Order: sequence, then C-alpha cells, then structure tokens
Amino acid sequence: MNVIPTSIPDVLIMEPRVFGDARGFFLESFNARAFSAAVGRDVNFVQDNHSRSQRGVLRGLHYQLHKPQAKLVRVTRGSVCDVAVDLRRGSSYFGQAVVVELSEENNRQLWLPEGFAHGFLVLSESADFLYKASDFYAPDDERCLLWNDPALNIEWPLEGLVPQLSAKDLLGKPLAECEVFA
Repeated sequence: MNVIPTSIPDVLIMEPRVFGDARGFFLESFNARAFSAAVGRDVNFVQDNHSRSQRGVLRGLHYQLHKPQAKLVRVTRGSVCDVAVDLRRGSSYFGQAVVVELSEENNRQLWLPEGFAHGFLVLSESADFLYKASDFYAPDDERCLLWNDPALNIEWPLEGLVPQLSAKDLLGKPLAECEVFA
C-alpha cells in the first residue's frame, strides 16, 4: 500500500497495490496490520456502508459530534470529489479542507480520523461509495456543515452542475455556527 500525505497530516490517501492481467484485477482493500502501521494506531471499524448516487448528487458535509466516526472511504464504481473538513477546534488546520478525487480507476482510499466533516460530489453518471466507520451511525448526533460555506473555500468541481442535496443537507450550518470538536 502506498500512503500519500495530504495538506492536513492526519488525513491520508491510500493506494492499494493492484494486480491485473487479461482476466481482471485483484487488490487488497483493507488489511488491519498495514492500515494500523499507516495511520499509527489501531482502529476498530464497526460498520461498513455502501451508497449509490447519480451524477451531481452532493452528500455532506456530515459529522457526529459526541460519537465521532473515523472513516476509510473509497469508490468502487464511478468517480467522486471527496472532501474532509477539519473541525477540531485546537487543530492548526481547523476549518481547512482536503479535496481528493476517488474513482474506480485510481482505487484510492481516503482516511479521515475522528473530528472531520465529510462529504462528496458524484462526478460520473453514478458512483458506488463505500466506507468503513469506527462508530455506529447515531442519527440524533449527526450534524451538517454547509457544503458551500465561503469560509471553507472548497472548490467543488461543479462545471455547470446544480448539486442535488437532501433536505438535511440544505439545512447545513456555516462553520461559524457549527458545534465543533473541542
């Protein structure tokens, strides 16, 4: 596995080794030993999630405040613009975002530790998005950071797309009004 640092040191891009031939390919999408060595700690993932979305769907930016989730995310079909925003008040990267394209072609994964809001925009006709979470989904604990808050300065590659948002995501709060991690 190749580990690529991002502009926020705790967020990592992970590229698994892909073995391919005329029959197809094989890759190891998760190995607890290699993953723990890469992130510098053991992580107990308790939930795997899979979503399918159409082009222009924007999900996020979501986080759980009292039951924070670390996530390892990837795309198995299509491509997305994936975004992680640091919401750790004491972090020197507070309010900064990491933006990465994840696709079935590049096989990249993104590691987000606890304390980050997360979201993605579907760039392909559709995308299958998979993620491992370190804590269970707690709907009453979920918060939503406004995806287009100017304070975040996220350059979403909309290129003429009008993002499709859920009712919950339409009610996202700007960073200045969000509850964040201590």
